Order: sequence, then structure tokens, then C-alpha cells
Amino acid sequence: MNDPRTTILNSPMSRLQIIAVAITVGLNALDGFDVVSISFAAPGIANEWGVQPAALGLVLSMGLIGMGFGSLLIAPLADVIGRRPLMLGCLVAMTIGMFLSATADNVYIMSIWRVITGLGIGGMLASITAVAAEFSNSRRKDLAVSIMTVGYPIGVVSGGLVAAWLLSNYDWRAVFIFGGIMSALFIPLILLFLPESISFLIQRDKPGSLDRVNRILTRMGHPTSTALPVLTKAERGSPLDIFSPGLRTTTFVLTGAYILHILTFYYMQTWIPRIVGPQGTNGLGMGFTQAQAAGVLVWANFGGVIGSTALGFFAGRFGLKRLTTMVTLGTAISVAAFGLVAPQLGTIQAMVFVAGFFWNATIVGLYSLAARNFPTHVRATGTGFMIGVGRAGAAIAPVLAGMLFQSGLSLSAVSPLMAVGSLLATVLLVVGLRHTANKEA
Repeated sequence: MNDPRTTILNSPMSRLQIIAVAITVGLNALDGFDVVSISFAAPGIANEWGVQPAALGLVLSMGLIGMGFGSLLIAPLADVIGRRPLMLGCLVAMTIGMFLSATADNVYIMSIWRVITGLGIGGMLASITAVAAEFSNSRRKDLAVSIMTVGYPIGVVSGGLVAAWLLSNYDWRAVFIFGGIMSALFIPLILLFLPESISFLIQRDKPGSLDRVNRILTRMGHPTSTALPVLTKAERGSPLDIFSPGLRTTTFVLTGAYILHILTFYYMQTWIPRIVGPQGTNGLGMGFTQAQAAGVLVWANFGGVIGSTALGFFAGRFGLKRLTTMVTLGTAISVAAFGLVAPQLGTIQAMVFVAGFFWNATIVGLYSLAARNFPTHVRATGTGFMIGVGRAGAAIAPVLAGMLFQSGLSLSAVSPLMAVGSLLATVLLVVGLRHTANKEA
């Protein structure tokens, strides 16, 4: 009997496995586009509805709150019902939320649809991390998770270009309609090209699992198995194992670092268009057009694409823990420096390119550490807990920044304050990662 999991780990990746990882890239890009959609729509919403910065920050946070609850409450179902069905259900929620966001006519209705969209995205994120890890071989596992994570800045970059064009020809509603269309298109792609994870099928070991596993192995071009491997007691554990003695340090360190870093991350992602865009009645805004402001965020995420890819390539050579700590510190320094940048478009673009390089590389590192350290039976649960607590807590970032700006603080004061999150995350990683379960990470 050959263990199908060992076969996948030791064999070259087949076309189906590569397609599966590519689909996770596209699904993560939807997350990036969702963030950019509300960020780019925010100036139009604020002008049309007369929304003040603090209230606008609340709207910007609703999607993050939904993501947090989705990751905490929905993502663990991927370890129960499977990665594939959960991803399909989350796509339906995302599609509905996006389309109905375009129909909102006040802050309260928009907040409801943003929460629903966020629930779908939050449930999706942990599943695609598990899929990227479980469909890849041992040689390409870190790179596969990194490439999956690259989908986020790709979604922001491409979404920013599309949003800039849409806003030049239509109003802010067109951005959400486009997002709904893109979410809906991924449903048939998953149905056709993404089978269930073999690791999950072995973990659940239900009647007919062997036949399903062998059909998937055949589609991959790998040898079939005569029987499923017998799982150890540890492999049959419960979702609460993320708090067991062997995993709780990993859970708390990764979750703490994620929440601290994502505070800084979402400050930049949600407020850059408003900071760089047209000057409002309260003096906020550098005076550039909405299209130029959208272009600045594109530069940030173009840097993110390069940073994410670079971390995936170099993690095996220099060590994932070490690189993750270094880029987290780089985030804190570059975001603080953003507050001191001269209001010249080229200078701003260069500064956010550097910041985007570091902040997206950090997220790649944290996702990869989660994929390495959480075993199959809690991989989606552990990753979902990290993302859920992190994003739910980080929902205060747009609100906090809005309150700081409304209190009269300048960009040179707000950016260093918001950079403290990534700085504290660096300290936590330095202190805590030495005790994580996977000493090779």
C-alpha cells in the first residue's frame, strides 16, 4: 500500500495540481479586489452621501468584520465538510454581497452587504491556504502557498486598473457589479477543475473515500492506492487541537503577529486612495485625482507581487522564520516613512512600492508558517483562527485612522502611529517563533 499523501509529496506536480494552485491565486485575488473596491468607491460614496471620515471608516471596516467572523465561524467547516463545498458556498455569499452592495443607498445598508461579502471571503481564505499546501509536493509547498498569497496584490493591481477605468466612465456602483461578476465566474471553474483535497478525504475516511482518492490520483497521473492509510490518534484530533500543548504557542504567536501586522496593512490599503486623492472639506487629501490615487495603490500592490514572490523563492534558502521577521520590520519602517513623504506623485509611488513589497511579503510568511505548522485535521481551523481574529481585530484600523485624522492629526503623525502594529508584530515573532512546533520553518 502506498500512502497517497506521500505520493503527492514526492512526485512532480501534475497539470491538475498546478491548475488547483492557480485557482487559489484567482480566489485570493478576489479578496484583494474586494478591499480595493470599497477603497476606490469610498470617495464617490462619501461625496454622494455626505459621509464624514469617521463614518466612512466604519463602512470600510464592515467587510473586515465580516471576514473576521467568516474565518472564525465558517472556515473551520472546511475541516468537517471539505475544502471544495465550503469554497463554493463562500463564492455564492461573495457574489450576492458584491451585487447587492451596488444597490445600497445609505451607510447602514452598505454595511450589511459588506459584512455578507466579508463572511464569504473570510471562510474562503483558510480553505485556499489548505488547498495550496495539500495539492503541492514537498519541494514546492512553500512556493505554492506564496504564489497563492500573491493573488491578493494581483487582485488589487488588476482591480485597481479596472476600478480606475470604471470610475472614469461610470459611478462607484460599477466597481461592485464587476466584483460580483468575477466572483460568480469562479463557481464553474471550481466545479470543473478543483477536486476535493486528498489529505482531507483520508482524514475523514468515509465510505467511498478510497474510490474518490483513486479517481483524483488518476486525474493527477499518479499511481492509485489499494487502501487508505491508518491514521494515528493525533491525526484524528479535534479542531480544539490548535490550543493543545503542542500547537497553542504556534496558534497564539501567529495570530498575535497577524493581528498586529494587519492593523498596519489595512490602514494603508484602505486609506491610501483617500490620503492621496482630492482634498476634502476637512483638509484631508493631497489633491491628486481619484484615478491618480487609484494608481498609487496599484504601485503599492505591484510591490506586493514582487515581495510575495521573492519571499516564496528565498524562504528555503534563508529560512522562513528569519525572512518573515525581517520583512515585518521592513513594513513598520516603510509605513512610518510614508507619513514623511513629499506630496509629489513619483515620490509617493516609490514609497508605497517599497511598503507594499514588505507588507505583502509578511503576509506570505505568516500564511506559509500556518500551512507548515498546522496539521491536516486543523489546517483550515488554525489558519482560519489566525485570519479571523486578526481581521476582526484589524477592523478597527480604518476606524482608528479616521478618528486620528478627524482629530486634526497630520499624515506625518498618523502613519508612524499606525506603523506600530507591524513593529510589535516583529517583536512577537522574534520572541515567539523559537518555540513553534515546526523547528524547520
